[in-house]
Amino acid sequence: MNDIDIAVGTVKVPGATLRYETRGSGPVLLLIPGGAGDAGLFEGMAGLLADAGHTVVSYDQRGLSRSPLDGPLADQRVTEWRDDALAVLDAVSPDAPAHVFGSSSGGIVALSLLAARPDRVRRLVAHEPPLVELLADPAPYRDHFAEVRELHRTRGLGPAMARFSETPDGRKPERQDGELPASIRPMAARMTANMPVFLEHVLVPFSSSAPDLEGLRAAAGKLVLGVGEESTDQEALAGPARRLAELTGAVRTEFPGGHVGCVEHPAEFAKVLLSAMWR
Repeated sequence: MNDIDIAVGTVKVPGATLRYETRGSGPVLLLIPGGAGDAGLFEGMAGLLADAGHTVVSYDQRGLSRSPLDGPLADQRVTEWRDDALAVLDAVSPDAPAHVFGSSSGGIVALSLLAARPDRVRRLVAHEPPLVELLADPAPYRDHFAEVRELHRTRGLGPAMARFSETPDGRKPERQDGELPASIRPMAARMTANMPVFLEHVLVPFSSSAPDLEGLRAAAGKLVLGVGEESTDQEALAGPARRLAELTGAVRTEFPGGHVGCVEHPAEFAKVLLSAMWR
């Protein structure tokens, strides 16, 4: 991978100022981070994607990291974050549609963007959007995320994160995370600061939101649903993507790693992503 300069810009949106990063040249590929992550989530693969001939763009979501709000923090709305993604696209690619990748809650934002503005999207990959209301029995997952939020309110970040890492019935994940990959260590402090915002104001409203199925069916030819090869037995992560593929007729593709495969296996993940974008 060549050294690629990173340009930093900002765009003013209603209620916030968004910070975004661009690398490379060529057709725009917008990367939408999820969870408590920010643009740094894609540090490991952004240069690889730029080397492949893309202008790679990512940004910090409103209220997280370096994208401050103008006023007090409240529960966040998918439609507002969708409009933020559109504002970034308009800043970097005003005259042409772009490729889009969204991870986790960023995948929920990406799906909303495709349904509302398919004209601004060439092809979109949504990786494991946790839309639990699409599941056959969403109640355990809905209750689980509500419990995590309540634990954060009453007992703090540590107990809430411990519960968040479990399944609804209390099982621990088989694979425990080790040391953070070097590519995202600079983001670690920002993620820690962002986590209360995510647990309190993003997790429940986003996971319980309903996608625009009619809009997604109409744009299904541009849509790829991504599932991590290590997530196939995690219903809250893989289940919604599988169900969306069934409901819309969109393509489903398996990606390396688990829910954060783009961090765990950036080179392999980037290769599959590029293949999905240009199939």
